[in-house]
Amino acid sequence: MIRYAPWKVVSIIVATLIALLLVVPSMLPQTARESLARNVPWLPAKTIVLGLDLQGGAHVLLEVDTPSVIRTKVEGLRDDVRRTLREENVRLTGGIGLQAKGIQLRVPDANDRAKLLPKLRALAQPLGASLTGAVSEFTVNEGDDGVIQLALTDQGIDARVRRAVDQSIEVLRRRVDALGTTEPNIQREGNDRILVEVPGLQDAQRLKDILGTTAKLEFRLVADAGEAPSDVEQLPYYTPTEGNGTLPVEKRVMVQGEDLTDAQPGFDSRTGEPVVNFRFNLRGGQQFGQVTSENVGKPFAIVLDEKIVSAPRILGAITGGSGQISGSFTVQQANDLAVLLRAGALPAKLTIVEERTVGPGLGQDSIDAGKRAAYVAAVLVLGYMLLTYGVFGIFADIALAVHILLIFAFMVLLGATLTLPGIAGIVFTIGVAVDANVLIYERIREENHGGRSILQSLDAGFRRAFATIIDSNVTMFVAATILYLFGSGPVRGFAVSLGLGILTSVVTAVTMTRMMIAVWYRVKRPTVLPI
Repeated sequence: MIRYAPWKVVSIIVATLIALLLVVPSMLPQTARESLARNVPWLPAKTIVLGLDLQGGAHVLLEVDTPSVIRTKVEGLRDDVRRTLREENVRLTGGIGLQAKGIQLRVPDANDRAKLLPKLRALAQPLGASLTGAVSEFTVNEGDDGVIQLALTDQGIDARVRRAVDQSIEVLRRRVDALGTTEPNIQREGNDRILVEVPGLQDAQRLKDILGTTAKLEFRLVADAGEAPSDVEQLPYYTPTEGNGTLPVEKRVMVQGEDLTDAQPGFDSRTGEPVVNFRFNLRGGQQFGQVTSENVGKPFAIVLDEKIVSAPRILGAITGGSGQISGSFTVQQANDLAVLLRAGALPAKLTIVEERTVGPGLGQDSIDAGKRAAYVAAVLVLGYMLLTYGVFGIFADIALAVHILLIFAFMVLLGATLTLPGIAGIVFTIGVAVDANVLIYERIREENHGGRSILQSLDAGFRRAFATIIDSNVTMFVAATILYLFGSGPVRGFAVSLGLGILTSVVTAVTMTRMMIAVWYRVKRPTVLPI
């Protein structure tokens, strides 16, 4: 019991000091942190990240537009069938008709139907279906008079919506991360909804602008006066001189935005106005070079989400695979547009079904309430241990303070977000940590009342209570792990602080308390147990 290796004492003291250095920046005001960072550059700069409920921010719930997903799939199905018809040299009667959830075509020749139907049924089988267990997205039915109908299945629609949600989450995450915010929460809600929470962002409109657009970028030629009306469409176009208007552009897309590899905000070297510089991949660069080479002198419209943002005139061939978008942008607009282009287009249209802005006042109220709860719990627990166990209670109180310090230090290292439920978890672990000390001290009392010496009682108390402490803590840690794995949002915040508290309580309540009692015994050499 009293043979406590010096290196263990030094290790615990060093670990406590390191934890203190990690937590100190989080306890200081912003101005003090900046001053400290300038004067003490070796001090860790990371701070505890506060959640949406503590520092305020933006909360948006998005829903995938299922009809647009179905419409996109039906149009893609029509294009696949057209390609198959060309490959098999099959002629139709009446063309391909679009329906709400499928397409219909009429093939009067029986021989043509015989060679076409296997190809269409092959289209209905997803790639790797035998390995992944994927269901067919549509069925192929043959009707009377050579009518063939391809109808989307409910299972196929649900699977495509789920994939659209998964892809949208990744695109949204890239967009939000590019804003420079900390710890955004982006997760699925149900089958077709996505929850986005951005702590610290008070400009909800900017978040909606980033989330609510598809960022579909296209490069089209401005239509000549003599072109057929069926090949031309009028798109909105704003200029500072003429205001809002429209501009006729060709429906044919010359270069797709999917071929962009990078987009960065910058400034025009001649005018000094904010612009977006972009770069294509090899395929896009070749197409861009060919179009600009063949159309020198013509206006080239840059279309974003069916709106023309710029229509510069092609002055010469651009073969380097890069270009520039200008459109009377502000600096923020240029930066946001670059973010959208880098992140890529969303696979489906998203609509905002709920939005909330949590102000910093509400966050401060939550922090104050959490602080009061933590202070009251700490005072009651510290007072109880002091009155009940005397000097041993002081040791338990010191270990408890280090326990809380270690929790915050681990949160800084892991970049975990502190939420109001997280504060509740920390308050809860205060009782858990003290519970281990109570088990040890009561066991020491029992051993001493049973006739053992002070040294034997101390050794037996720690040794025999240890198994019980480990069992109870492992059980609680498993519960915290389950909460983290299957919970979301506030539940996970509670689980993180609870799990960290359980781990640190074992170190402080057992190892650190034992060290302090060993040092106390070697110094005092008591003849009576003080509990």
